[in-house]
Amino acid sequence: MIKSKLISAALLFATAGSITSGASAITAELAKKCGALTANAFPPRVIGNPAAGSAKGSGKDAQAYFNKCVKNGGKVGDGGSEQAK
Repeated sequence: MIKSKLISAALLFATAGSITSGASAITAELAKKCGALTANAFPPRVIGNPAAGSAKGSGKDAQAYFNKCVKNGGKVGDGGSEQAK
C-alpha cells in the first residue's frame, strides 16, 4: 500500500515537472544585451543610486521593456529608444 502511494507520488511529480519546464533559458549574451538596452532606455534618476528610481518610467515599465527585448531576441523596435549602430 505504501509502495503504491510512493510510486504514484513519484509519477505525479515527474509529470508536473515535465509540464512546467516548457520555457527555455535565455543565453547570458542575450541577457547582457537586453540589460544594457534597458539601462539606456531607463537611466537612473541619481547616478550610482538604484534606490532613487528611474528618470523615465517605472520599474514595471523597465521590466516589460526587458521582457520584450528577450522575447524579440535582443531587438526592441520602439523607434527612438533603440540605439543607433
